[in-house]
Amino acid sequence: MKKLISWNVNGIRACVQKGFLDYFNEVDADIFCIQESKLQEGQIDLELEGYYQYWNYAEKKGYSGTAIFTKEEPISVTYGLGIEGHDNEGRVITLEFEEYYVITVYTPNSQRELARLDYRMQWEDCFREYINNLDKKKPVIVCGDLNVAHNEIDLKNPNSNRKNAGFSDEERGKFTELLQSGFIDTYRYFYPEKEGAYTWWSYMFNARKNNAGWRIDYFCVSERLKDKLVSADIHNEILGSDHCPVKLVLDI
Repeated sequence: MKKLISWNVNGIRACVQKGFLDYFNEVDADIFCIQESKLQEGQIDLELEGYYQYWNYAEKKGYSGTAIFTKEEPISVTYGLGIEGHDNEGRVITLEFEEYYVITVYTPNSQRELARLDYRMQWEDCFREYINNLDKKKPVIVCGDLNVAHNEIDLKNPNSNRKNAGFSDEERGKFTELLQSGFIDTYRYFYPEKEGAYTWWSYMFNARKNNAGWRIDYFCVSERLKDKLVSADIHNEILGSDHCPVKLVLDI
């Protein structure tokens, strides 16, 4: 069995002050992925006994960034997509293991009034091509903040958010393309009709208290891992960020 966790920590230094290490030690994941670390190299020294640590930093200070902590040493580690213009924000890390790849990703936000939507569409196509190429070699496990609520069931107020970042037709369509290219949204695989299952809440309007959220954090896996899926969970009781951790257990 392999237990994987993904969490957008919205600043790892702040999250550490809010109990990150307690949760990290308690959950005892085989692979723990984070997004939005918001730091540069040397700005934190995390003591994670028994884990190899891999960090990808944005060039811009205090912005974006990803990391993976793993008990098993990978065969290889790749940072970014290998495409200039997409790799200066620290958004992707790929670990290669003997039987599969694990990727943590922090998908670019389309921003207010969809100011960055055109870039986001380019990113989506490049990222999908990247993971599809890996998938030809061995199965892929993708996790992270994908910055999209796929369907109306995935956010509290779909009607008022129809043309907003994270729920535009364009972004939702790209996620559909990702799934159609050979991937499974693992949470919906187990809970196809479960409502109120969210992973992000605005800090405004008591959104978390009222569970007025969005499900934008995912584990997506190659379709041929379907028979290996054991469970997928959202740990919305864990505080410390405006996102909560998501978990996947695989029989591999």
